[in-house]
Amino acid sequence: MNAAASTQSPTTLEEWAARDDDKVGEFVNGVVVEGEMASFVHEVVVAWLIRMFGNWAASRGALVASSTLKLGVSRNRGRMADVVVFFRRGKVEARGLVTVPPDVAVEVVSPDPKDQKRDRIDKLAEYAAFGIRYYWLVYPELRSIEVLELGSDRRYVHALGLTEGAVSVTGCDGLEVDLDALWREVERAEHEEV
Repeated sequence: MNAAASTQSPTTLEEWAARDDDKVGEFVNGVVVEGEMASFVHEVVVAWLIRMFGNWAASRGALVASSTLKLGVSRNRGRMADVVVFFRRGKVEARGLVTVPPDVAVEVVSPDPKDQKRDRIDKLAEYAAFGIRYYWLVYPELRSIEVLELGSDRRYVHALGLTEGAVSVTGCDGLEVDLDALWREVERAEHEEV
């Protein structure tokens, strides 16, 4: 989501969560910040990740959700990660604002510097404070994934860097990410006509 333009006058986190319009954006310090226009490659990567996590989660009782899920990461911040995964834990709100941190949050990082800053700096600090255990940063242009793990000091440490092959992932027992298959999908999205 690009922090390019705010679309509403100041509001509350709860009012933001109750909105159901198409251009909901994220909530930052009392202002709804308009989201980026996601690219085809971005959406193909998100869909691929949801299928991968969904197949893995089905036999484990975990739940996977996508980018319209509203996370109340603090009293003045509401975020929407590209993909989130909840392992078996307490009840998550069925509707409205989710205040239970997911176990995994994934952001597909766009090439725009503002978007990179938001995902690498702003959301990194917010997700850590919120208590999201694993934060994945997926870089389609670089053909790489960073997996960050939350330490006891509420700071992320680099747990894994992925670029190729089929790799087992820290924190998701039994999950193997086939990076070569993901990057082939990205190549198709970049170069084939649909």
